[in-house]
Amino acid sequence: MNTSTTAHHESSADLLRGLLGPCLRGAAFVALTTGVAYPLATTGVAQLLLPQTASGSLIRQDERVVGSRLIGQHFTATHYFHSRPSATTGANPDGSGSSVSQPYNAGASLGSNQGPTNAALIEAVRQRTQDYRASHGLPADAMLPADAVTASASGLDPHISVANARMQARRVAQARQLPLEKAQALIEQHIEGRLLGLLGEPRVNVLLLNLALDEQASKSTRPASGNAAGDHHVR
Repeated sequence: MNTSTTAHHESSADLLRGLLGPCLRGAAFVALTTGVAYPLATTGVAQLLLPQTASGSLIRQDERVVGSRLIGQHFTATHYFHSRPSATTGANPDGSGSSVSQPYNAGASLGSNQGPTNAALIEAVRQRTQDYRASHGLPADAMLPADAVTASASGLDPHISVANARMQARRVAQARQLPLEKAQALIEQHIEGRLLGLLGEPRVNVLLLNLALDEQASKSTRPASGNAAGDHHVR
């Protein structure tokens, strides 16, 4: 190797060593800025300005977290208002690795991904319609709100339509031996309007409504068993 070649290689090595330091410092600066400083700053500002929202809009009862305003829960007891259907799934308990229906599984938000002509979806909606009418004492040709028999895209919708809530009022009132007017009044008190008066539709948060039912029952007679914080699994 001649002298000029050796000098060239040494010059290249010096150049690389000279670039290594700035590159490492730049990478460290970007990592600390975007991975540490920025998240801490945004979290701090959010906690300062919107502490409840920034913490997940959690709902507490007797110092215990029972859910979130943003994530629906699965209610099945007759003395509670029911959420809309959910298509979320979970791992099969038998360890086979397959999936089974697990409504309102917050760890696996999803819809059914079935199109309107899908036979399985058509059958599911037909069965839900039949079950809903039967459980509410409705005639076989009664029109139902769409959200009563269809799942949301996320499978975690915390709200139901006002029409759906009102249609369930009689069942809940009968199960709790409560005057129908009181159940209807609670629904009206929990109606949330359109966002900014324009976006979305009036709706009712099911968990908040059921907690209000329990609170009202605690002043008179509680339901036979369970409560809104125990009728379902909080995830």
